[in-house]
Amino acid sequence: MPRPRKTGNGLVHGNVGAARGDRAAAARLIGATGNRLSSLNMSQKFSAADYKAHMVDLQVRLLKAEYEIFHQQVPVLCIMEGWDAAGKGGAIKRIAAPLDPRGFSVVSFAAPRDEEKAHHYLWRFWRNLPRAGHLTIFDRSYYGRVLVERVEGFARESEWRRAYQEICEFEGHQLSFGMVIVKFWLHITPNEQLKRFRARELDPYRSYKLTEEDWRNRQKWDAYTAAAEEMFARTSSTGAPWTLIPANDKCFARVVVLRTLVESMERAL
Repeated sequence: MPRPRKTGNGLVHGNVGAARGDRAAAARLIGATGNRLSSLNMSQKFSAADYKAHMVDLQVRLLKAEYEIFHQQVPVLCIMEGWDAAGKGGAIKRIAAPLDPRGFSVVSFAAPRDEEKAHHYLWRFWRNLPRAGHLTIFDRSYYGRVLVERVEGFARESEWRRAYQEICEFEGHQLSFGMVIVKFWLHITPNEQLKRFRARELDPYRSYKLTEEDWRNRQKWDAYTAAAEEMFARTSSTGAPWTLIPANDKCFARVVVLRTLVESMERAL
């Protein structure tokens, strides 16, 4: 195990005293960057007509960009994170709809299996990274290390604190290879989440998506918010910035996701 050392985002620590310093550094960092989620304008929305017009244009551009990244052999990684019922699956469907299935993959991650636990936590993500000329969408990702594993206690404090540096270095390696990395957080309010949970309960085709764990996680909203804010502050970079999307209106969120992804791909060509 490497010895603790200073990083650009603070300290990676191996003892209690250093951990206290890291918490203070994290508080200063978040204070400097602000509480980004609370500053989002959650009232933004699109009419049905505007949504349709935007989607037609963006899906055509996305298909063209898919062909271009194949011809120019550019790998693209799209990471989808956010609250339960925030609309990640619906956004992924709108990305996938116009694409040639040979040129993209969607990989969904849940709790690691025994084989995956026998390796470093980034191993299962590394082996699913996009090859040159391919778009890969991660439905959840290695950021679970500093989100659910932190809040639920699945990772020791020393492990999730170390993960900020590990993730930044991991993404830095991919960027140096020429990969495009686009990271989304879909944000909804607690009231909107409750509304969607109750709608799922009554829908026989979607009720399987709702679990006791989803209800239990609502009780830890503040803890997850704090973890997300620190994640944004510590892992957003020039090459791989976080895009935070107000997602109370699904149409608005889907348009912003597609527009951001398309523009990121087009800039790389």
